[in-house]
Amino acid sequence: MITEQKKDTLVYRQELTPVNFLERSGDVHAERLAVVDGDVRYSWRELRARSRRLASALRRAGLRKDDRVAFLAFNSEPLLLGHFGIPQAGGIIVAINTRLSPDEVAYIVDHSGSQTIFVDPELEPLLASVPASVRRIRTGPELEAFLATGSEEPVESWLEDEYETIAIDYTSGTTGRPKGVMYHHRGAYLNGLAMVIDLRCDYDSRYLWTLPMFHCNGWTFTWGLAAVGAASVCVPKVDPAQIWPLFDSGEATCFCGAPTVLTMLVNAPEAHPLAKPVRLFVAAAPPSPTIIQQVGELGFELEHVYGLTETYGPFTINVDPP
Repeated sequence: MITEQKKDTLVYRQELTPVNFLERSGDVHAERLAVVDGDVRYSWRELRARSRRLASALRRAGLRKDDRVAFLAFNSEPLLLGHFGIPQAGGIIVAINTRLSPDEVAYIVDHSGSQTIFVDPELEPLLASVPASVRRIRTGPELEAFLATGSEEPVESWLEDEYETIAIDYTSGTTGRPKGVMYHHRGAYLNGLAMVIDLRCDYDSRYLWTLPMFHCNGWTFTWGLAAVGAASVCVPKVDPAQIWPLFDSGEATCFCGAPTVLTMLVNAPEAHPLAKPVRLFVAAAPPSPTIIQQVGELGFELEHVYGLTETYGPFTINVDPP
């Protein structure tokens, strides 16, 4: 660890934070597509502007450094935005599993110390046990009004040490209460780079969000895609009838998912051999030889990864031999 005294003398040092990925892509990939969410499309310049607005709006609303800000939403542009705007403001994002019970959601909000929560209106019933003292900002018009109070000017850097916390994630709670895991900026930065390198993403890639963004912050793809200018294609739920046309049109070139997701895709009436390969990571339960063969015959390029919440998601990969 570098002490404050030593850091003051290292004028060439910049603390690692994935927020800088978005700042760079806002220049380098300014007019390229950053995110698709239904009919909504934003370029990298626009997404960076929205992130700055969110950060400055949070600060103007009283957010202090290291304050926790929770997010309860399906895969969407607002949740992706939160992964940049909240840490950019100096806060810590707490992305909550949408499949938990109201009691578990309330526990996470309380345990993390979150005093603000952004919520998809469809998921608001899950906040039934959350105290009224926790501020709620609904995605949609309410979020847009909140962003309008912010500024698109660059946000003054507040990060003093790359080992400061950027996110608190919670396990599924299958053996008791969900357990909190703290991610730091350095780890999110490095793991985000590792993910896009292994999935071979670049600025022509279109990453399909079948993996929940709340799960290990989308295995840090939420941040990593910005490092290479790859676009996010958001779908709130896994629907093969919606997904197969995205493969065919080239709107989705890569994705991640559990074996159950692959089973849904290969057994769908829409399934057919792909005109162009689609690359994917599969994790969670080990994929069976049958499903590996099936996705291979359809033209998917599969790699098996394994990880856990405590390791930012995947930390080991089965690389094909020569």
